[in-house]
Amino acid sequence: MEKKPLILVTNDDGITAPGIRTLISVMNEIGDVVVIAPDSPQSGMGHAITLDSTIYCDAITIDDGEQLEYRCSGTPADCVKMAISEILNKKPDLCVSGINHGANSSINVIYSGTMSAAIEAGIEGIPAIGFSLLDYSWKANFEGLKKHIKKIALEVIKNGLPDGIVLNVNFPKLSSNNFKGIKICRQARANWVEEFDKRTNPQGKEYYWLTGRFVNLDKGEDNDVWALENDYISVVPVHFDLTAHHFIQKLNSWEL
Repeated sequence: MEKKPLILVTNDDGITAPGIRTLISVMNEIGDVVVIAPDSPQSGMGHAITLDSTIYCDAITIDDGEQLEYRCSGTPADCVKMAISEILNKKPDLCVSGINHGANSSINVIYSGTMSAAIEAGIEGIPAIGFSLLDYSWKANFEGLKKHIKKIALEVIKNGLPDGIVLNVNFPKLSSNNFKGIKICRQARANWVEEFDKRTNPQGKEYYWLTGRFVNLDKGEDNDVWALENDYISVVPVHFDLTAHHFIQKLNSWEL
């Protein structure tokens, strides 16, 4: 009998989020699944890791699936570190993160706990995929995503990924889940324009709420934001080498 792949599942919305429960069910069709996910929402944590406080990681049973599950008090990146070092004591064949409630296209990949978990796995040489849906509702419909998630995961297991590269997969929000197809894309050039809403609490102390708007500066039709706006599933290969290689030669010409 062919050995099943070992699959690590994590997320940033918390271990009880509907998105991760859907992802677990799909991965159970592919391999042996171990879930290590935050015990509470960790959205927007980016690649934060816990340095100055304790981390708890406890076995838990949430449903009657075949997977082993652990809830972790740390960040998404902590969960992957904990999985490799303490729970599995080895590297899994695949790490999948999500399904995130909300898209992680464009600049959002920088802030995303979902993608940071996948990137942490990639740093360790593990093929990894982050999955997100452009729907922030806790009651989002993930059913139509399953066959596409399974297909992408199986392709990664079959073909592998180059060192230092993980996949960022985003699904558009469609009531019928009738996606036009899959687009291999680049990350759109966009950013958030932040504003702080200044308020005063009943005790007279000032506080702030972060608000803002997403500004797409990219007019191309080969990027992830365009794909989502036009009902395509976007797949972006992401690498974590932040070196601006194209600027090295120019920088060498400076009188430094």
